[in-house]
Amino acid sequence: MPSELNLILLGPPGAGKGTQAERLTQDFDLPYLSTGNMLRAAVSEGTDLGKQAEPIMNEGGLVPDEIIIGVTLEALGEADDGFLLDGFPRTVGQAEALTKALEERERKLTAALLIDVPDDEIVRRLTGRRTCAKNGHVYHVEFDPPKHEGVCDQDGSKLVQRDDDKPETVEKRLVAYHDKTAPLVGWFEDRGLLRRFDGTRSPTEVHDHIRATVATLRLEDEL
Repeated sequence: MPSELNLILLGPPGAGKGTQAERLTQDFDLPYLSTGNMLRAAVSEGTDLGKQAEPIMNEGGLVPDEIIIGVTLEALGEADDGFLLDGFPRTVGQAEALTKALEERERKLTAALLIDVPDDEIVRRLTGRRTCAKNGHVYHVEFDPPKHEGVCDQDGSKLVQRDDDKPETVEKRLVAYHDKTAPLVGWFEDRGLLRRFDGTRSPTEVHDHIRATVATLRLEDEL
């Protein structure tokens, strides 16, 4: 039986983690565990942790570490054959809690996969996004422009820049990412778990590189 793959996906907002996660979960038949999805599921299922998280989420607050860790561990309990985690851990404290919880279950992390993209490229990618007001179709002014400026090709509705994609918001998100995630990258590196990938390359090239690396890690683990 192939050895268990317990993977973490890291990278700034706009690095293409969602695209890579989708491909990797298919490549290696792994459950995709995203913090946002797990929290929403806990709320809709009315679990104890979900009930604690709901009022905080409704007010747009940051859900505390202990709730996020609890929800993640519940999800990991059902992911016996490995997992791909996205959006967690975000801090060194969360990484330590995750490692400890896995050790208690006689499991361990395989690798943290970092999709590395420079800030100026992230700003270019995110601030250029335009979303159709009616059905949420996404365009990019530079990489994937509509046929007629400001108008959705599919339903003719107006294209808008989401608040999340405005330059000042993108800058704030990057500052927060570097403040919290830079120490985390170092933490994984110190433990020999970090693998870096050049996120400025095409999604297919990034995927090929990650897939080859993960396949090699699995093979090494089996030897």
